[in-house]
Amino acid sequence: MNTIVAFATPVGRSAIGVLRLSGPDSLRIVRRMCGEDFNPPAAVTSLRNVRDPTTGDLVDHALVTFFAGPKSYTGEDVVEVSCHGSAVLLRQVLDLTLQLGARLAEAGEFTLRALGNGKINLSQAEAVRDLIDARTADAAKQALRQLDGELAATLAPIKDELLDIIVLLESALEFADDDLPELQNQEVRKRLTSITFNLEKLAATYSVGHLLAQGLRVVIVGRPNVGKSSLFNRLVGLDRAIVTEIPGTTRDSIGEQISIDGFPVSLVDTAGMREAGDRIESIGIERTRLAIADADLVLIVLDGSEEWQKEDRDVLTAVRRMKHLVVINKCDVVGFANPLPPETDSPCVTVSALKGVGFDRLRTAILEPFRAVDEGDTCLLITNARHHDLLRRSRDAVQSAIERMHDAGEEVVLVDLHNALRLLGEITGETTAEDILSRIFSTFCIGK
Repeated sequence: MNTIVAFATPVGRSAIGVLRLSGPDSLRIVRRMCGEDFNPPAAVTSLRNVRDPTTGDLVDHALVTFFAGPKSYTGEDVVEVSCHGSAVLLRQVLDLTLQLGARLAEAGEFTLRALGNGKINLSQAEAVRDLIDARTADAAKQALRQLDGELAATLAPIKDELLDIIVLLESALEFADDDLPELQNQEVRKRLTSITFNLEKLAATYSVGHLLAQGLRVVIVGRPNVGKSSLFNRLVGLDRAIVTEIPGTTRDSIGEQISIDGFPVSLVDTAGMREAGDRIESIGIERTRLAIADADLVLIVLDGSEEWQKEDRDVLTAVRRMKHLVVINKCDVVGFANPLPPETDSPCVTVSALKGVGFDRLRTAILEPFRAVDEGDTCLLITNARHHDLLRRSRDAVQSAIERMHDAGEEVVLVDLHNALRLLGEITGETTAEDILSRIFSTFCIGK
């Protein structure tokens, strides 16, 4: 196994920049730069002069920490060199390590080595990436729970139960002349039904969990001058979109990232939908339609101080098959009335974008269609699409085994149960193919 090196911190101007090495030659390489007398105790940081071993020129004063394998992140000898955060200086130190025999790490290679050396399982490795990519505190909390092994611990009793049933059926197949007695068959079906319930319950948390990881895309639409940009600015918390009384002020889609109750939300303000007055407005309206097509939720803004208009009906018709929420604006205006006709049953909230009235209700209503499970602190959420797919496929395999028990022998039932167990093993990396591992770790940052 060769020695790899990469920056553990982003390249750029900073107080400190960290270079990480992992592999059998890590300490030897650092000794060539910091002095052959450098013999650090494990997990103790030392202040050393870093020199070019060829010329002896001083490169930097650095803090050096040695982590002896297997008690390190990767399970190998690891050395971290904390230099001053100059991009030029860090590049110089990196070049020295490469000249002394290290190789530049590939994306996620440190974590891949930790996986290969049994320091973590695959779901924990993916949690490392999710923790780095987390955009809200709640997303980070869920990633940390998975990094601590909670998903593997949740799956363990399910896998043990599956294995017990497999052993029972294989024993019956090997040693018994007849099929299992009906009473024992019923008990096995009952246990398998419980497994499908637990797998489905865990998989169902993905409806909320993936929003924590990927975020929710919310698009604001409506005819001109109903207060879309004012609503957008109030939700964002700053004057991001230009607001005037002139219809058609917003000509293009404007986006901002916000957080609502811990969920990352990509909020998009769009051009008013009406018959376009010129080519530029026409392009803006077409972009509004494209934004609607990509939305998880559409906010349809109406002017509560005016009657229901044809343009309002056209907007509602355009999004009626999508998740949407009607926001009736200007509840602070004298003469405010709900402009929705009685036959319209769309969910609705009233607000004043000018005064900030009703926005707590609006934020709650935005998340309401996506709160399919209890996402409290006690609930582990599935945030990874790969995990969700494997859980559902494993559940389907167990369900197939239950159905086959009525008219097929143990051999056929065992095929489904072995498949279910293999699929669950792919979540934690016990049975994961090499090409899938390569695909997963290609999404990691270099240096992790």
